[in-house]
Amino acid sequence: MADVLDRHVTFEIESIDRMYCNVYQPLLQYPRGAAGFLHFHRGHQFASSALMAPMTKAFVASIHDFIDRHGLDLVQFAKDQRKDTVAQQYLAEHDGAEGVLYVGRAQEKASVVRTERRYDRTTRASYAWLVKASALVNHFYFYCFDTDFGPFFIKFL
Repeated sequence: MADVLDRHVTFEIESIDRMYCNVYQPLLQYPRGAAGFLHFHRGHQFASSALMAPMTKAFVASIHDFIDRHGLDLVQFAKDQRKDTVAQQYLAEHDGAEGVLYVGRAQEKASVVRTERRYDRTTRASYAWLVKASALVNHFYFYCFDTDFGPFFIKFL
């Protein structure tokens, strides 16, 4: 039986199911690196997570502007909803042209840098200190289609 199967059955795979490429700035993954970014790169006298809010708001506003300019759907993913199922629905109606199919938004847990109030042991004066924490934040998924590569998504958090 092995000889018969060996001569008549072949199995080939020519695609990758999933490939992840993470792009991030390693120094910004830690409170000390975030403090350096805010002080040396952005020119602030002190480091506080409140200084990140204007950058975040501008980035989110640019995402909404992109969605509006291109007439895309913004899909709010529900808890435990399979994002691939939604993508398959959009791909079923897709005409094969390259571009962004839709943008999805989901609240997911992520590592963040936050400001916490600490106290000097001697003077008991309070001061701000950056710490690493986790929080539920909006993640934006840009679901796209490329004629050579096929469907893919880019995730921003």
